[in-house]
Amino acid sequence: MGIADTQESWEVIASRTPFEGAKTAVRSEQVRMPDRSVVRRDYQVHPGSVCVLALDEEGRVLVLRQYRHPVRWKLWELPAGLLDVPGENPLHAAQRELYEEAHVKAEDWRVLADFFASPGGSDEAIRVFLARGLSEADGERYEASEEEADMEIARVPLEELVRGILAGEFANPGLVTGALALTAALAAPEGLDALRPSSAPWPARPYEA
Repeated sequence: MGIADTQESWEVIASRTPFEGAKTAVRSEQVRMPDRSVVRRDYQVHPGSVCVLALDEEGRVLVLRQYRHPVRWKLWELPAGLLDVPGENPLHAAQRELYEEAHVKAEDWRVLADFFASPGGSDEAIRVFLARGLSEADGERYEASEEEADMEIARVPLEELVRGILAGEFANPGLVTGALALTAALAAPEGLDALRPSSAPWPARPYEA
């Protein structure tokens, strides 16, 4: 490829954490700019997340409908969750979330896309996995609580999701990114075989395989 994102870190003159929550925090830093000026940048510190686009043999995607309080909307989303443990293998986190939220397991896993959720105001990095060869998970169902206690589950044809995305009917970034990335991968000459393996490096959230 001719262009690609690159890692870079500008000089931080001072840094403080005015708020620290259960999972995320707010960091305020004084950063030196290329013109040598120093400006303040406030952002959310986030452990990172994984999403799972679980695709069944009929070309349907497993989606969940969940209330999101900050935006005051119920959104259709992919199974997803935080990287709760620093350095956690993202594949293990994705498999856990698919089990806990949908009681489903998968035989084939690939990396579909990596992205930053809101790089102007948060350091949250998200990895979207493609999961195929779906079947019901073993054991008892995970007991849902809080927002997840009200969660709905559906399987929707990929084409219907893409139509809804383009019509402005779906707004969750993991769902939008995953559905459009899968559509592009299916249309490519190499198909899904060109997708990265589930153990592909993730510079934004390094981990031990």
